[in-house]
Amino acid sequence: MAEPRRIVIVGTGLAGASAAGALREQGFAGDVLLVGEQRYRPYELPALSKGILLGDTEEPDWVHDESFYAEKNIELRLRTKATAIHLGDRTVDVGGATESWDRLVLATGSTPRRLRVPGADFDDIRRLRRLDDARDLRKEFTEGRRVVIVGAGWIGCEAAAAARKHGADVTVVDPLPQPLHRVLGDTVGGVFRRMHEAEGVTFRLGVGVAEYVGENGHATAVRLDDGSEVAGDVLLLAVGARPRTELAHEAGLEMSEGAGVDVDTTLRTSAPDVYAVGDIAAHFHPRYGQRVRVEHWANAKDQGAHVAKNLLGAAEPYTASPYFFSDQYDLGMEFRGLADPFADELVVRGDLEGREFIAFWLRDGAVRAAMNVNMWDDGDALAALVDTQARVEPAKLADADLAGLVG
Repeated sequence: MAEPRRIVIVGTGLAGASAAGALREQGFAGDVLLVGEQRYRPYELPALSKGILLGDTEEPDWVHDESFYAEKNIELRLRTKATAIHLGDRTVDVGGATESWDRLVLATGSTPRRLRVPGADFDDIRRLRRLDDARDLRKEFTEGRRVVIVGAGWIGCEAAAAARKHGADVTVVDPLPQPLHRVLGDTVGGVFRRMHEAEGVTFRLGVGVAEYVGENGHATAVRLDDGSEVAGDVLLLAVGARPRTELAHEAGLEMSEGAGVDVDTTLRTSAPDVYAVGDIAAHFHPRYGQRVRVEHWANAKDQGAHVAKNLLGAAEPYTASPYFFSDQYDLGMEFRGLADPFADELVVRGDLEGREFIAFWLRDGAVRAAMNVNMWDDGDALAALVDTQARVEPAKLADADLAGLVG
């Protein structure tokens, strides 16, 4: 495969910017166009629900310094929408212009999901996806304000912790029986519930949203499907995100059933010179033998960096394990791997109630995932156990020296 002369990257988030930077690190001297709808230069998302909401910073972690793009001869076009891909003539329509490409990378990210209930179109229902969202929410999280958060996933829980830090009165609504239930299951999800309740958060779990209630054009409460209402001054919707795959779909690229753009082990789509990375990539993971789509920070960063070498002629499979982290109150955690908390065996090492523990999820005796909570000495060992899907007796995971279990 001949080296390309021009590479176009659609999406100015972490994945796209990481790909652009890695191309220059790989020595690519051709044209690089990085184009997207954001108003700010590429930044990382974790600080939005962490440092910015907590008030520790006003700035996100920028992917690169402001001068980087000009210095590396990367053409960065912000506030510019890509509207169509033409596979036959290798062009993409962006901002009213037509741009040619030899290789194309789709890194269009995701957008917050909406509820299909009456009142969902109130303009003042908050969502958290962009830098301006986080800055605006931080101003709303003040002493005595009533904050209602719909969704008890990672964003909802981190937002609840930030709002409580600022003295807001917080209620979290979710139809599932525990926060973080789909990811962590009942036992570990219960640890997070008790922690938040100890910090003053009220949970309304096992009940869904029937509608948003408002007056004079403003949302003022959430009516639940048991007939009760939760009034709020600030209503935040945090029920996950959907991948922005419209551009890929209209171009005729193969799509996963449900969501995501199908990519092979090397992150290539069904079109030979078109790749997809980050939130939209339904990646056939060689270790798991199935498609995996991950919406976390590390996946966007690592896939963006990895795809650069394949754009330039390599065909290296992407094999990194999913990874994410969270900070809530005095709890810090890291999660590695891919687990089904309702089918896999849970093994706990340490003190659940003291919130200093490691949780392992095993399938057929193999370590599929591990989460360390306020325990930081065994990160390398945990990564090795997950990456190799090591077969370890549960009793040894609970008590033995973890470094010694890595074969």
